[in-house]
Amino acid sequence: MKTIGLLGGMSWESTVTYYTNINKMINQQLGGVHSAKLLLASVDFAEIEAYQKENEWEKSAVALTKAAQKLEKSGADFLLICTNTMHKNYNYIQNNLSIPVLHIADATIAELQNKKISRVGLIGTRYTMEQDFYKKRIVDSGIQVTIPEQDEIAEVNDVIFKELVFGKTLAESKSFYLEVIEKMVRKGVQGIILGCTEIDLLIQQEDLTIPVFDTTIIHSEKAVNEALKED
Repeated sequence: MKTIGLLGGMSWESTVTYYTNINKMINQQLGGVHSAKLLLASVDFAEIEAYQKENEWEKSAVALTKAAQKLEKSGADFLLICTNTMHKNYNYIQNNLSIPVLHIADATIAELQNKKISRVGLIGTRYTMEQDFYKKRIVDSGIQVTIPEQDEIAEVNDVIFKELVFGKTLAESKSFYLEVIEKMVRKGVQGIILGCTEIDLLIQQEDLTIPVFDTTIIHSEKAVNEALKED
């Protein structure tokens, strides 16, 4: 079994979900008392969030790369960035490592293609919804991406940063998210990407009648498959 490196802490709530998912999936495949071989570097999210707000993405890239390099030196065979938004720094991080970094959007694209989804709705942080670093990767694969309306984006983002990163799940926020998603469904989307690793604390498949693509689960499954792959 290969050793998985987790670059987490963004937020630690979703990193816990990664850790739990990966260990459960490994145990399901191998049985007994098997668990995953994992290394975790958990950064201080306050530092990273400050860089986001100030549009200082180069500084966040340097900080995350230092943490990623520690994982590589400690013996990780490959790496996951346990957040959608910070895949904005993916190229910088990957270019400064000699081990692979499994891109969360690539894993999600494979699932979308498997389900023959040609038009998908995306909810996440405002950076993920508005900027191209994530959406363009999906669009370039031939899948159309729809995001919430402009006046909804700020509130979608606020729920993440003011509630979900603290593990708070409020009924009114869930109702708002479902309303936003329903608007996108009326526009013709065939599935919804939960494009922030905390959103699965609020929205699950049973809440919707169209497929939900939970990036935390998808990314975890990709890691498990890679960990168990024969060289």
